[in-house]
Amino acid sequence: MKIGLFIPCYVNQFYPEVGKATLQLLQKYGEVGYPSGQTCCGQPMANAGCENEGVDALKVFYQQFKDFDYIVAPSASCILHIREHGGKLYKEMKPILHKVLDLTEFLFDVVKEDQLQASFPHKVAIHKSCHGLRGMRLGQCSERVTCDVSKQDELIKQVEGITLIQPQRADECCGFGGTFSVSQPDVSVRMGNDRINDYIQSGAEYITSGDMSCLMHLDGIIQRKKLNIKVIHLAEILAAQLSETPKQTEEHVNAV
Repeated sequence: MKIGLFIPCYVNQFYPEVGKATLQLLQKYGEVGYPSGQTCCGQPMANAGCENEGVDALKVFYQQFKDFDYIVAPSASCILHIREHGGKLYKEMKPILHKVLDLTEFLFDVVKEDQLQASFPHKVAIHKSCHGLRGMRLGQCSERVTCDVSKQDELIKQVEGITLIQPQRADECCGFGGTFSVSQPDVSVRMGNDRINDYIQSGAEYITSGDMSCLMHLDGIIQRKKLNIKVIHLAEILAAQLSETPKQTEEHVNAV
């Protein structure tokens, strides 16, 4: 199985440890390639109302990843943008959209992982991002009467020693929203404060998510207010205590 690893631009710049953890996980299931010519998915332009300005980013994505069996990223937000807008803005994208997946989807739906062999002995709450929950249906929303399984919950339950914390309002938005946090900073921060207070009062030591953008927003508030809670991407928990060394990982990436 040839797996293309797509690392969103903000993860590449600010959270390389998330990319490395994702690579460690994916290497369990096939040959992982990291095309060095990849760039942003174009979502920032689309969110700002300039969809056509992001078409060149989609063209680059297509050229870099079209030959892989699966294309996986640690970001529901970027993957949803590509799947929802990629085919409309750049029609050549359509044949590959079915194999563009968030890490959670790949682990739960494709390889059907049920023995992760990870260990993380902490109290953890999962932040269900809006793109992941309502856009990609990675779990059940409180406003829908369905029996959707929370794929992230099921994966994290496989981690040895972890205690999964359930907050009071489990599926509310963090308030980031990309450009929303810039155009409406007061509302954005208030929403983030509400989420963090809920997680702290529920007893969580860590907030995790499949979207580092949500965690980046929450961590900004946590750092400024010096709160006693931390953030960590879901990939870092699921990869915790895998045996591969960083040196081996870098060599593999450079060789692709």
